[in-house]
This record gives sequence, C-alpha cells and structure tokens, in this order.
Amino acid sequence: MAIAKAERLMNLALCLLGTRRPLSKRELRGSIEAYMEAGNDESFNRMFERDKDDLRELGLVIETVENLDGETGYLARRDSNRLPPVSLDAEEAAALGLAAKVWQQARLAGAASGALQKLRAGGMPEAEDPYEGQHSAIEPRIPVHEAAFEPLMLACRDRRPVAFDYRKSTAARPEARQVEPWALECWRGHWYLAGYDRDRGAERVFRLSRITGKVRSRAAKYTAEVPDVVTVRETVASWAGESADRSALIRLRAGAGYPLRAKATAVREGGDGWDELEIPYGHGLDAWLVEFGPDVVVVGPADLRADVVDRLRAVAGA
Repeated sequence: MAIAKAERLMNLALCLLGTRRPLSKRELRGSIEAYMEAGNDESFNRMFERDKDDLRELGLVIETVENLDGETGYLARRDSNRLPPVSLDAEEAAALGLAAKVWQQARLAGAASGALQKLRAGGMPEAEDPYEGQHSAIEPRIPVHEAAFEPLMLACRDRRPVAFDYRKSTAARPEARQVEPWALECWRGHWYLAGYDRDRGAERVFRLSRITGKVRSRAAKYTAEVPDVVTVRETVASWAGESADRSALIRLRAGAGYPLRAKATAVREGGDGWDELEIPYGHGLDAWLVEFGPDVVVVGPADLRADVVDRLRAVAGA
C-alpha cells in the first residue's frame, strides 16, 4: 500500500511538473494508472485531493488555475519548485533550528521539522544545540488558537485567494470578504492577516479571532501586487495600533488595565479610585480600549472617545 501511494504521488508530481499548461482532473485521471483504476468519480476525487494535499505538504508548489471555460486546472511550475543553493553557516542553521522549535506544540510541528530536513538535504550544516538534553525553563512558543490560521498560512504560501466571513468589532453580524492573502503577523498575542480586499479594492488587515466559519480557497490569480515583507509588517503594526502619532488621556480604574499602564508615558494617581494615564494614540487604540470595558473612560481626544462609544454601542446592540 505504501509503495503504491508513493508511486502514485510520484506520477502526479511528474505530470504537474512536466506540463506547460494547467491539467484538469479529467486529464490527470486519464494519465495516471492508479486514477484510472479508481472505482468511481467520488473515489477518484477523494484520492486526488489527498494526493494534492500530500504533495503540497512535501513542499511542491501546485497552482490552481481556472480557464476561460470555467474548468479548474493544476500545474507545478519548475521555477517555483527549484530550491536555490543553500549557503548557511552554523550560526544561521542554529537560528533556524530554534525557530522551528516554536511550532513543536502546534499543528505546524511536522511542517517545521520537514522544512529543516529539506534544508539539510540541500546542504545546510547540522547545528549543535547548546540546550539539547537539558530542561530549559524558557521555551520558544507562539500560541495559535484560531482555526483560520492553518488554511490562511497555506494560502499565503501558495498565493491563493480566499473567502471568509469577518465580523468587525463595530458590527453585529459578519460580512463576506474576498481577500488575496499576503502574510500573517502575531501582535500582542493576536494573529493578523494582511492582504488585498477585492471588494474594497484596497489593502486591509484582519484579526483572525474575528473570522467566523471556514476559510474557503478560490481558484484564481492575484489581481494586486504583493508588497515586500517589511511593508506588510509595518501595515500590521499600524493597524494593530502600534504606530502612534498623538497622545490620548484616559481614566483607568485603580488596580486594573496593567497592559495600558505598561504602555503609558505618564500616570497620575487619583484619590477617587481612578488614575489618569497618557498613552500613545494610533490606529486601533479604540478597539483595544473597548476590551477593558467599564474599567476605562476616555477623556480625549474627542474623536477617540467617539470611536470607543460607537464600538461599545455596537457590542451592546449585538
């Protein structure tokens, strides 16, 4: 059984790499013996989808293309599946090994381990782990709780548009979004997706915890140019409220809101059970303040106060 599956995966990979145009499921079924022997269309479809996912998991970049007739085709371009020479020194290899450990407690553990094996096969030196065999009190880890993370991560990697339902903090119900995903970023313990929103025709950032239902892939090419990584990270930082160009004055209940206190540039203790804080004011601060509920009162500026009130009313109306 294992040999038969390996042979089937190899044949599928060769077909996808050897074609100059996208091949439909019908054409692939007629070209691979194991698919011809499938009992019916349902059995073939299940087998093909599993094989396609397995090849992508192994690192093969498979493109999904829709032709003018609306038929979906598949191909793996050679230039997208060619590993360049690996020229990493021992310190760089050690850094990659440490980064891979971040995902050992998540569903990406297998992918991280597989990536290291491929790099080592390509010439990356084996790095000595100074903490090997020791029980370190500090373990690198990034929490991933959102179900949308894995399909969005794969969509970013494969450059595939997606669709999902998204609920804004000011909305009572989610809205459908068509997005060309660029990159995922973790900020203040929350995951964000940066991408191009087709319906709005502009760059947008989405918090994964506000995505409802399943993330659905779309068979089409990107319509907008993907910016470089630095630009995406700056965009996520800006939309997450980290790019501050003003100062806000808030009243905070004594003994509450420690993250706000850590960010404050000035704190004045009050005698009425409330403290006054000056904190940097940038995009996204209103959404963050709402999370502290009745423990926070915005004094100014007026536009920030109005935004917080609008968000609280939307939550109350939901």
